[in-house]
Amino acid sequence: MKAHDIMTRHVHTVTAETSVPTIARMLVEKGVSACPVVDSDHRVIGMVSEGDLFRRRDLRTERPRRWWHFFIEDADAMARAYRKTHGQLARDVMTQPVVSVGENDAVSAIADLFDKKHIKRVPVVRDGKLIGIVSRADLVRSLAGRPRPSSATASDHSIAEIVRARMAAEPWVSKDGINVEVAEGVVKLSGTAQSTEEKRSLRVLVEGVPGVAKVVDRLKVEPRIPTLLS
Repeated sequence: MKAHDIMTRHVHTVTAETSVPTIARMLVEKGVSACPVVDSDHRVIGMVSEGDLFRRRDLRTERPRRWWHFFIEDADAMARAYRKTHGQLARDVMTQPVVSVGENDAVSAIADLFDKKHIKRVPVVRDGKLIGIVSRADLVRSLAGRPRPSSATASDHSIAEIVRARMAAEPWVSKDGINVEVAEGVVKLSGTAQSTEEKRSLRVLVEGVPGVAKVVDRLKVEPRIPTLLS
């Protein structure tokens, strides 16, 4: 799945000269949490989100400064913070530079980008120009529309082989002590898991295998005590 498959194509934008009150009204009226700032060529030059607007002088929500901040904070950082809390135009409060993706970038890579950059949305560009936006909400909507794996085609033997292969590929799964039995699409897990987290996650692993109709969890939880080498 690519960015163009899930992106929102109609994007509400502002310019660098749009006023902060106008941006705030647009976010509320359009029901969005952020908007790209674009130039005359429709190139993204910044982003303004709710997070950029809630620390404001006019709301009296700016962070209080203590006398000792002036000894430990960088002067440029303090100047940027002042501009953010007092500025009246998009160019004063927007976040930049902007992280963007291409329309053919994989959704998995975009999810990784959200985690790595601690962001909630990313503009989609073509030849540098805005064509859409992908947010966490778009990822969730794409998940909601996905069909469940089919349970009508796989044999019990193939289900068991796939379950064991997936377990072997995961470093958090105990490599011994867990038994897998399959009958009529029902997978029975028995033996010993090392933790409640492993037990719960094994159920998720098995439920994600195509052909599995039901999981019967008979696993016991017994934390393994490491042996000390003499």
